[in-house]
Amino acid sequence: MADRYLSFTATGPGRFLTRRLGLPQPAALTRWSPERPALDGGLRHLTAGRSGLDLAPVLARTGMGPAGSGRAAAVVLDATGVRDVEALAEVHAALHPVVRSVAPSGRVVVLGAPLDPADHHQAAAQQALEGFTRSLGKEIGRGRTVNLVRLTDAAAAESTLRFLLSPKSAYVSGQVIEVGTPQEAPPPDWDRPLADRTALVTGAARGIGEAVVETLARDGARVVVLDVPQAEQDARRVADRLGGTALLLDMTSADAGARIAEALPDGLDLLIHNAGITRDRRLVNMPSERWISVLEVNLASVLRTTDALLKDGTLKRGGRIVATASIAGLAGNAGQTNYGASKAGVVGLVRSLAPRALAEHGVTVNAVAPGFIETRMTAAVPLFIREAGRRMNSLAQGGLPADVAETTAWLTHPASGAVNGQVVRVCGQSLLGA
Repeated sequence: MADRYLSFTATGPGRFLTRRLGLPQPAALTRWSPERPALDGGLRHLTAGRSGLDLAPVLARTGMGPAGSGRAAAVVLDATGVRDVEALAEVHAALHPVVRSVAPSGRVVVLGAPLDPADHHQAAAQQALEGFTRSLGKEIGRGRTVNLVRLTDAAAAESTLRFLLSPKSAYVSGQVIEVGTPQEAPPPDWDRPLADRTALVTGAARGIGEAVVETLARDGARVVVLDVPQAEQDARRVADRLGGTALLLDMTSADAGARIAEALPDGLDLLIHNAGITRDRRLVNMPSERWISVLEVNLASVLRTTDALLKDGTLKRGGRIVATASIAGLAGNAGQTNYGASKAGVVGLVRSLAPRALAEHGVTVNAVAPGFIETRMTAAVPLFIREAGRRMNSLAQGGLPADVAETTAWLTHPASGAVNGQVVRVCGQSLLGA
C-alpha cells in the first residue's frame, strides 16, 4: 500500500508544512536494485582507541573507495580498542566533525569488541558504545542508519560489513550484531553466493515469504516454496516464476519434518521459518483455540521441524536456519499475547539452539524480527494504527518485504558462518522494544 504521507513530505509544500508543525519528515530510502547495487559515494574509516584490527583489506573489498574531504556514503569507526571512559572521548572526537557530512541514506557502522568479563572498565566502555549507537541512530535522520558490530576478527565480519555498508540494509538500524570466529571460506562469487544451495522457505506463497524466495533465488539458490495446500495456486506461481519447486503441506502436522525430508532426498542447506499467523484479541476475550492455533503455527511447528531436520541430517553441515521473530515478541503488543508469546519463543529457541547446532551439526541459527512491514496484512490495519506503526521508528516509515528478505539473505550467506545466535530487528529502529 502506498505511503501517501511519505510522498507528501517529498514535495515542497509537504516539507514546509511538516517542518512548521514539527511532524516526522521521512526520507525515501535507497534500496538495492540491479541498477543501484551500491551506495553512492566513498567510505571514511576512523579509529578510536588502540585497535589491532586489520580492516583495510576487508573495507577495500566492499568496493567503496575513500571518501576524501567530501561527503561520505558511509563511515566506519573502529572502536574495538576503547577500554576505558577516557577513550570514549575519542569516539566523540572522531564522529562529531563528520556526522553532518554523511550522505542521505548513508551508513555509520561502529565496531566494538566483546565485553571482557575480567575487566569491568573495558566492559563499561564497550557497553557504552551500544547506548551511543542506538542514540545516534535516533537523531541522525535523512534515511541514515547506525549499527554496532562486535568482533575480534575482521575477515569473519566481511559479509556483515558488506551488508551494512550497502543498500540492502536500508531498514536495519540501531542493531548490535556479534560476530564470532570464521567458519567457512568466502564464496567464489559474491554476486551469487548461494549457487548450488537448496533453500526451503515456509509461508512463501505471498508477502514476506515470497520476497525471501525471490532474493535467495537472485543469489543463486534452488528454492522450495512451502505453503499450505489452500495456497497452492500462489505457491506454484511463485515457484514457476523462479524456477523452483512448490511443496504443499501444513507445517503443524506431526510428520511435517518427515515429509520435507522425503521431498528433499539430496538434503537442504537453508531452512527459513517464515510461516506465521495472527489471531488478535485481548486476553480477557481470547478463547483457547485462538491461543493454541497461533502458538502451534508460529512456535511449536518451528521447534518440531527444526529438531527433525537436524536429527535426520536433512539439513546439511554448513547449513543455515533463519527463523522469523517479531517486534511484538520483544516489546509486546496489546491484543497479541498469543502472537507475542510465540515470537518471544522463537527468540528463546535461537539463543539456546544456536551454539549447540553449530557445535553438533555445523549449522548456524539466527532470527529476523520485523517491525512494521508494508504487506496486505498491515494494509488492512485501521488508518491511525497503521500510521503510528509507520512513524514510530527512527526512519519514520514502514519497511518493505524486501528489507526482511535482504537481511535473511545476509544471514544465509556462506561467509556469515561467524554470525550465530543473533536476533536482528528489521524495523527502522523501532522506538518500542529493546
